[in-house]
Amino acid sequence: MADLIDVHTHYVPHGWPDLSGVGGPEAPWLRIESEAEAMIMMGSKEFRRIGADCWDAEVRLRDMDADGVATQVVSPTPAFFSYGRDGAEAAKIARIFNDLALEIVAPAPQRLLPFCQVPLQDPDAACRELERCVAAGHRGVEIGNHVGDRDLDSAGVVTFLQHCAALDVPVFVHPWDMDNSPRLDRWMARWLTAMPAETHLSILAMVLGGVFDRVDERLRICFAHGGGSFAFWLGRMENAWYGRNDVIGTSLHPPSHYLDRFYVDSVVFDDRALRLLVDTVGEDRVMIGSDYPYPLGERPVGAVVGKSGFLGERARRKIERGNARRYLGL
Repeated sequence: MADLIDVHTHYVPHGWPDLSGVGGPEAPWLRIESEAEAMIMMGSKEFRRIGADCWDAEVRLRDMDADGVATQVVSPTPAFFSYGRDGAEAAKIARIFNDLALEIVAPAPQRLLPFCQVPLQDPDAACRELERCVAAGHRGVEIGNHVGDRDLDSAGVVTFLQHCAALDVPVFVHPWDMDNSPRLDRWMARWLTAMPAETHLSILAMVLGGVFDRVDERLRICFAHGGGSFAFWLGRMENAWYGRNDVIGTSLHPPSHYLDRFYVDSVVFDDRALRLLVDTVGEDRVMIGSDYPYPLGERPVGAVVGKSGFLGERARRKIERGNARRYLGL
């Protein structure tokens, strides 16, 4: 019986209008290679090869049925956030992709729940696009973990998160635009080390930046990839908060106080890592996530949770479905 809820999947439309007028020479476009294959292009550079599972609801639903997934959150691919562009340009790009997302999920609106993207570099425009998207049928919003050199505790992002809380709209935080250097170009090291570190940093910004002290508790926010390296290093944060409070004591409470303020997904690929994650943030705060349909995602979806020997049946059901229902407001 298909009853899992997967909160971490992505889409790419099967083409979109020419963005060179708003995105410049490095604007994204899709090089169609067949009915089932395409290449995401950034200007003249190849970015990622994708398949029909990115845009074809029938293919997506078939894979969901095979893995026992009842419902997917379908979020943007972070490469299209466009945070480095002018706010007005990013707003136009967001609008195009958000409208195309609704077309992708239209064949199965009860099973495919779209999350929108917003021009986060312009808080007012981001709030307007969020309102437009929610009215049109989007169920939440995916944001990147930073905007240039500004982390999630920057004033503009906090304003946007407050708006999400006021509208009761769930937020999914995904790393993007990782640091680049020759040392990180080998072995996909940006994905293997920088991506978890970026997610950890975004949680640190929310905690030590005092965001959870300022934003209404109604905010429902989830961090991708198991929260990155956060669970492993919570003790280090806690030690520093007490030992060097003069430097990092900018939150009202120590880091462990805020563990009930956010969710993480389960896509950590290892039972030992999952145990640490559940032990750290609690069984009420972990949800199934797969990173479908990309090659570094988990297939079958929820495999580590389903096979885990340390989870009791009650905790397993929370992670597979119950926590996501609360997060999504179902």
